Amino acid sequence: MRVALFITCVNDTLFPGTGQAVVTLLRRLGCDVEFPQAQTCCGQMHVNTGYPAEGRRLARHFVDVFASYDAVIAPSGSCAAMVREQYPRLARARTPATAAAGVSFADEVAEMVPKVYDLSEFLIDVLGVTDVGAYFPHKVTYHPTCHSLRGLHLGDRPTRLLEQVKGLELVPLPGAEECCGFGGTFAVKNPAISAAMCSDKVSNVAATGAEVLCAADNSCLMHIGGTLKRQRTGVRIMHLAEILATTEVVR
Repeated sequence: MRVALFITCVNDTLFPGTGQAVVTLLRRLGCDVEFPQAQTCCGQMHVNTGYPAEGRRLARHFVDVFASYDAVIAPSGSCAAMVREQYPRLARARTPATAAAGVSFADEVAEMVPKVYDLSEFLIDVLGVTDVGAYFPHKVTYHPTCHSLRGLHLGDRPTRLLEQVKGLELVPLPGAEECCGFGGTFAVKNPAISAAMCSDKVSNVAATGAEVLCAADNSCLMHIGGTLKRQRTGVRIMHLAEILATTEVVR
């Protein structure tokens, strides 16, 4: 199976280790993983702030870059949800650019969308594995980010994978389904509300006694992690891919 890594902006800029972990994990499981150099932003930020034309151009570029692959793996529920939820709507919009292209863009997007997966979906639904051979002897709690929970409907896939990691103790997170307050531009536009929501989330994380907070979105982990650090909780953040890729003791 020919698989492409869609790294996403936040990961590429701030968390490159997450992309490396995805490649390490998938290659360990027998996948031929490629990293298309021409990839760019998915356009989520543009669309969410009122620039659909710019978002549409980025959607067109995404399809051009990734259409030839059997599967596209994104270590971000937020960006994967953008492709699956927003691209069909953008492709159907009638603009001079789409009119000139006819209906083919909408058809191309319809073909593209089913091939875009969150990592946990791909591992469980496509490869059919829950035990990926990981070893991580630490106490971990999992935060289901809003896009992965409500947009992609990942359900218990991430925790099923974590439960099979040797040495890992998975503890439930109180109020797990509550938003952390990041929400992309929400945190910028409503900083006081965002900070209060994050403070509640951090209190719940600290109450678990976990050493590590895990999630499938580094944007949310970055938001929560900042408060965890400022409050000196001692809890560190790790993307799901980084835990699943680990096969040795992490000190």
